[in-house]
Amino acid sequence: MNFRRHCLLALLSVCAWAVVPAVSSASAATPASAAAAAAMSQASPVAASAASVATADNSGPAYGPELQGFTYPAPVERFDFTSQGVALQMAYMDVKPAHPNGRTAVLLHGKNFCAATWDATIQKLSDAGYRVIAPDQIGFCKSSKPEHYQYSSQQLARNTHALLESLGVTDATMIGHSTGGMLAIRYALMYPHATQQLVLVNPIGLEDWKAKGVPSLSVDQWYERELKTTADGIRRYEQATYYAGQWRADYEPWVQMLAGMYRGPGKDVVAWNSALLYDMIYTQPVVYELGQLSMPTLLLIGQKDTTAIGKDAAPPDVRAKLGHYPELGKAAAKAIPHATLVEFAGLGHAPQMQDPQAFHKALLDGMAAVPANR
Repeated sequence: MNFRRHCLLALLSVCAWAVVPAVSSASAATPASAAAAAAMSQASPVAASAASVATADNSGPAYGPELQGFTYPAPVERFDFTSQGVALQMAYMDVKPAHPNGRTAVLLHGKNFCAATWDATIQKLSDAGYRVIAPDQIGFCKSSKPEHYQYSSQQLARNTHALLESLGVTDATMIGHSTGGMLAIRYALMYPHATQQLVLVNPIGLEDWKAKGVPSLSVDQWYERELKTTADGIRRYEQATYYAGQWRADYEPWVQMLAGMYRGPGKDVVAWNSALLYDMIYTQPVVYELGQLSMPTLLLIGQKDTTAIGKDAAPPDVRAKLGHYPELGKAAAKAIPHATLVEFAGLGHAPQMQDPQAFHKALLDGMAAVPANR
């Protein structure tokens, strides 16, 4: 079926969804300007709730399907390659330190994140001497969003490995957050000799949701859900899950980053790729293979996290069993042969954003504990 026709049929079936008018390119905000605007709209940025954010869904920035118009914290380069017969581009940042320590860190973003959301971590690692490579995976953010693609964690790992090979990187510390953590585990399983160290920040895939009773959603159902994406919906979800009920002005740019792609001209293909990726995440947990990881592994786990894909579609008795990260982190540390577990008692799904100081201290200490040459 032609993709445009497919999108039209899906749109007709989603009566609750209304097209949000795109704004002019002059209104597109960079992270800094969006944060400033959000801060001005709140009397107390640190304690403010998400509901008090004044940015309306229909007045925020609109971005292109490859996040055109949103500024990244470092120059964006593109890796051209062919996969599954399709010419693709993977966007990435390659930040070289002023005083190299001989090591490379690769930052893998989560499902509702982009390479840009690692901005503070990129700076800290670079200051410590690490070369930092932060890609946007295919289907996400500034990278290609193909109309037809068989997504798997193995495919994304192969894409990432091809990128690193093109840059001459043969050994790296793989740092993955959320879905990026699941991908980092898959990468380490496929390329153990190229993985000096593994760092997992509240990774998903540590439990098998389908085995626990979360009902399957078809790609078409995921697509319909994604077409309804709004800034308000993103904000409510992130406040409850990522930030343990808290909200600050500096979180708002990342809400607008995601919502802007659903306001822009490429919202259909953005939603379609997102649906394919959710199906990949739901069907490919890594929990059964943790014992095969051979490299030093650092687990950085916010204890207030409750993330579980498809949890909202599960019955209450199933939902109550999901996303218990204090238990998941300990179980993963026990299953992984060479694991070190660091727990953040008051933090949620994104400790690197909620408490950057505590997170980066734990990250840098844990990375320094691994010799530069194994």
